[in-house]
Amino acid sequence: MMQRNSVLRTGVVFLVRTAVLVLVLVPTTVMPATAQEWTDYRSIRDGFQIVFPGEPTVTEITWKSEFDYMLPARVYSAERGLGRYSLTVVDYSGIEQQGIERVKSCAPGAEPCFGSVLSGPGYWKHDVRGALNYATFGFLQRDVTVTHYLWNHQDLIEGQELQLTNNADQSRTMAFVAMHEMKLYILEGTVPRGYPEPALFQNAMGWLDADGNRVRYQTIYSNQYYGLKQYPLPARAGGGRGAGAGAAQP
Repeated sequence: MMQRNSVLRTGVVFLVRTAVLVLVLVPTTVMPATAQEWTDYRSIRDGFQIVFPGEPTVTEITWKSEFDYMLPARVYSAERGLGRYSLTVVDYSGIEQQGIERVKSCAPGAEPCFGSVLSGPGYWKHDVRGALNYATFGFLQRDVTVTHYLWNHQDLIEGQELQLTNNADQSRTMAFVAMHEMKLYILEGTVPRGYPEPALFQNAMGWLDADGNRVRYQTIYSNQYYGLKQYPLPARAGGGRGAGAGAAQP
């Protein structure tokens, strides 16, 4: 009987020590995930709000447009575990002046260089009209399988959505390309094979005006019409800042 009690006591001690060990180890396994919680990010300068896994890295780049105009752009990027998330913002507001400057060096009678009333000097208007297609074509040139490609809108600003499988590693990419007030926005979220699609990143996209107020139109916004000022802007609904938004970046 004494031997049996000794065995029981030994077993109890082992179980207690094991439980303590588990309790000690559990927090260390969840800490990295806690450090990468989704947080609101707002940029008044680039007119958007979105959620990122932590503070994104901002990189200044130059974007070469379809008609070879060199435009300023910024890439906001972050990672969460094996997932990668980025938003590229390209500023097309100076493209008209670049078109006017280009015409000055056109050879006499070179209509493809001069452009027309419809296309604008140096074809800058056509470049703006095709910006969504051009950015989308960049995704289609990758080594991918397109599983879905559709027209969509985010907060009533129209764009193009792509769902892709990357052939090299079978990871999944969701992308959304839109244009608002002469700025091109390219959202891209990629997760490993078998992970839930990165829909949260895209669905959290919102728009801000120059004062940091949330933009919400009452009808679909198309940059082809409103960005090129062919029609007056559609009416906005409500107004004010989005609820729960974090500190805005100037």
